Amino acid sequence: MNSNDVLITGIGLVSSLGEGIDAHWQKLAVDPPAPVIDDSRFPPYLVHPLPVIDWGLQIPKRGDQRQMETWQRLGTYAAGLALDDAGLKADEALCSTMDMVVAAGGGERDETVDTTILEASTTRNDRGVLLNEKLTTELRPTLFLAQLSNLLAGNISIVHKVTGSSRTFMGEEGAGVAAVETAAARIRSGQSSHMLVGAAFQTEHYDMLLGYELGGYLHRGPWKPVWQRGGSEGGGVITGSGGAFLVLESREHAEKRGRKAYAQLGPIVSGRARRRKESLSDALSALAAKTGLPGQKPILAVSGVSGAHAATAAEKDVFGAFPSVALRGFTGITGHMKEAQFPFAVALAALAVNNGSAYPVFDSENERPFDGDTSTVLATTVGYHQFEGIARVLAADTPGDDA
Repeated sequence: MNSNDVLITGIGLVSSLGEGIDAHWQKLAVDPPAPVIDDSRFPPYLVHPLPVIDWGLQIPKRGDQRQMETWQRLGTYAAGLALDDAGLKADEALCSTMDMVVAAGGGERDETVDTTILEASTTRNDRGVLLNEKLTTELRPTLFLAQLSNLLAGNISIVHKVTGSSRTFMGEEGAGVAAVETAAARIRSGQSSHMLVGAAFQTEHYDMLLGYELGGYLHRGPWKPVWQRGGSEGGGVITGSGGAFLVLESREHAEKRGRKAYAQLGPIVSGRARRRKESLSDALSALAAKTGLPGQKPILAVSGVSGAHAATAAEKDVFGAFPSVALRGFTGITGHMKEAQFPFAVALAALAVNNGSAYPVFDSENERPFDGDTSTVLATTVGYHQFEGIARVLAADTPGDDA
């Protein structure tokens, strides 16, 4: 054992399946798990919506709730769940020395103001004057402040008193991979003893969907399992609202406070293949090799597969070529959550390790049954547009040299 082994001691999850680890384990352990889908609000697109949430359970002050956009409330809420789960929320001394790494987007636009400006521009030619008018009457300074990505970390600090160092990464799935990778590296190096890391994404907003659809990534038509969307109309991605936060601690820190861990976070590898110039399959194969694949021992892989046609086909080809790997594409059940994809995958992998049980097949046509050992589980994310990441999640008592 190494005193700086990275242990996962707290998990906070929110998605269309509900909130908390118990809700997610129970609903994903059902054979087959059932997705929650909203097909009426954003036709022709589907979304996996948030459940009803009592924000006051984790954000007690109404004033704090009002000044946050939904994605910030969601992230702050999920962070609170993780802190509660780790037994840290009420310990102000430990929260005050806790470091934080957050993956976040750029906030939500004011759709009403955007619509007003566009409508006015159809009847006026002096559009520079028009924009200046709207700047003074509609575009509030606080609106721009609310869109800053690092305000999620700021709100977590204010509400939960997590006041150590703070870093925010932007860049969709890559931000989530970088956040977890950086947090784990700081603990391994001894720079941090305990960290909060995670992300949140709120898709139930036209401008969030627009970002995907400008690239032609959104699936159209009835829901299909994530591995079966190739050849269907649209780009294959069905988005979901959700958040995932993890409390990571060094083994020494967790043991000193007598905290049992869900799992240990082993090696994390990441890449950014230039998909227009090189083979994504080759890049993924090289990345997988760094994690010890191919191996003879059967292994479960919790996949944050996006559904995007090219990326999904490459991921299926690479991991499907390993007879020992049993994929579980959870995105078909929760939806694609951008920055939160990788933290969510790591969290679900940790639950499988902790419970000593694999998830059932989510897609019987494309996923292999698995009844093997779950003392080691892979967590993967292949970005719908760019960035790739894989983590090995291991039993908490795995010796450091084997992690």
